[in-house]
Amino acid sequence: MSEQSSMHFYLSWAKERIDEMDAALASFEVKATEAKAESRVKADEIVADLKKRRDEFQALLKTQAEAGEAAWARAKADLEKHWTGFETQMKTYFEGAGKQIEQQQATFKDIAAAQAKAWREAADQFRKAAGKVTEAGTTDLDAALKQLKSDASEAEARLQKLKQAGNDSWAVLSAALAESRKAFDQANQAAWNVLRGPGSKS
Repeated sequence: MSEQSSMHFYLSWAKERIDEMDAALASFEVKATEAKAESRVKADEIVADLKKRRDEFQALLKTQAEAGEAAWARAKADLEKHWTGFETQMKTYFEGAGKQIEQQQATFKDIAAAQAKAWREAADQFRKAAGKVTEAGTTDLDAALKQLKSDASEAEARLQKLKQAGNDSWAVLSAALAESRKAFDQANQAAWNVLRGPGSKS
C-alpha cells in the first residue's frame, strides 16, 4: 500500500496541474476568439505557447505513469519546472497585453473551479483506497478523510470570496490560487501518508 499511496499522491498532484492548465487554456481560447484582429494574433501566440507547455507537461507525465516512487520523486522536479513556465507565461500575459479585469476574473474562476474539482476527486480517491484497507486504523483514515474535506471546504470558501470581490489584480488572484494549490498538496500528501502507515514522510 505504501508505493500505491505515493503513486496516488503524485498522480493527484499532476492531474490537478493539468486540470488548471486546461481551465486556463479554455478561458484564453474563448477570449482569443473575441479579440480584435490586432490583439488576436498576440492572444493566439499566447494560447499556442500555453498549449505547448501543457503538452510538454502531459508528455513528461505519461513517461512517468508506469514508473516507481523513486522515479516519480525525480520527475516531479521536472514537472514543477514545466508548471512554473506555464504560470510565468500566464503572468506575462496578464501583466502585458492582457490587462483585462474581465479576462483575469474569467480565468481565475475557471482555474478555481478546476482546483475545487481536484480537491473533490482527491477525497474520493482517498476514500476508495481507504475502503480497501483493513478495519485496523480506520479511525486514522476517517480523520484524514475528514481533514482533507475540511481543508477543501476552506480553500473553496477563500476562492469564492475572491471571485465575488471581482477587481483584484492577477498577482493577488494568482497568489490565492498558489496558496490553495499548496494547501491541496499538503492535505493530499498528509492523507496518503496515513495510508502509507507510521513513519511515512511528506
